[in-house]
Amino acid sequence: MPGPLEGKVALVAGATRGAGRGIAVELGAAGATVYVSGRSTRARRSEYDRPETVEDTADLVTAAGGRGIAVPTDHLDPAAVRALVERIDDEQGRLDVLVNDIWGAEHLFAWDTPVWEHDLDKGLRLLRLAVETHAITSHHALPLLLRGPGGLVVEMTDGTAEYNRDTYRVSFFYDVAKSSVLRMAFALGHELGPRGATAVALTPGWMRSEIMLDQFGVREDNWRDALTEVPHFAISETPRYVGRAVTALAADPRLARWNGQSLSSGGLAGVYGFTDLDGSRPDAWRYLVEVQDAGKPADVTGYR
Repeated sequence: MPGPLEGKVALVAGATRGAGRGIAVELGAAGATVYVSGRSTRARRSEYDRPETVEDTADLVTAAGGRGIAVPTDHLDPAAVRALVERIDDEQGRLDVLVNDIWGAEHLFAWDTPVWEHDLDKGLRLLRLAVETHAITSHHALPLLLRGPGGLVVEMTDGTAEYNRDTYRVSFFYDVAKSSVLRMAFALGHELGPRGATAVALTPGWMRSEIMLDQFGVREDNWRDALTEVPHFAISETPRYVGRAVTALAADPRLARWNGQSLSSGGLAGVYGFTDLDGSRPDAWRYLVEVQDAGKPADVTGYR
């Protein structure tokens, strides 16, 4: 049976690892052709110096049932992004889904460090990677996406608009970056909605990315071993969970109802009925507010 996104073309910008990889794979599992971009390749690593590559992500997309196409791209380079979009146009003649998941700044922020003490070069680099890249990519990709009706733009961030409005997120630069992406989706909603497309901001919950698993010294198959030191990690989810959220949105004939809104993987699971790979439905942001931030003991009963 053809997948619900058979014949659709997606660009996941920043698909090397984490949420971007999970989204790309799930779009592929739904039958889409997925262009995956990023700076880490088999020939050259980014400053992260990690083993994940865009070629690996493309292979996973194809193995899942779609068609994965890796295009190494630095999204701070407008000419490179323009060439990426021109290639998609030449090869496909359309773009149905754009996922702006460019980040690459895990090594650039310091927790609970005020702006006057934070390394300025790192902070400004973080803002360029997290904000400027999204603007460059949207500038070049949206004319192609708007060529056909019903396009979807997903701005990936950390935290819902409601949560980030009331919560200090990590440090000045991190807070500004994640809140800026939320506002990007709001602004794009106003610009795209009248032209027949939809823009949303989307956040995963506490995600078991490759970096997070390494930080806790666990693997996906034994991630619960980390709960002895970090009990609230019990609410965590795989990157594929937010990937299923994007796929559900892209396949929704009533997609426009979400235009300009801030959404979460757990919240959308309750609407569309998808689950994480283990069959659960973690609702991390509700848990964070009602359990973790409230100072209660870790207990995911009723939250996954």
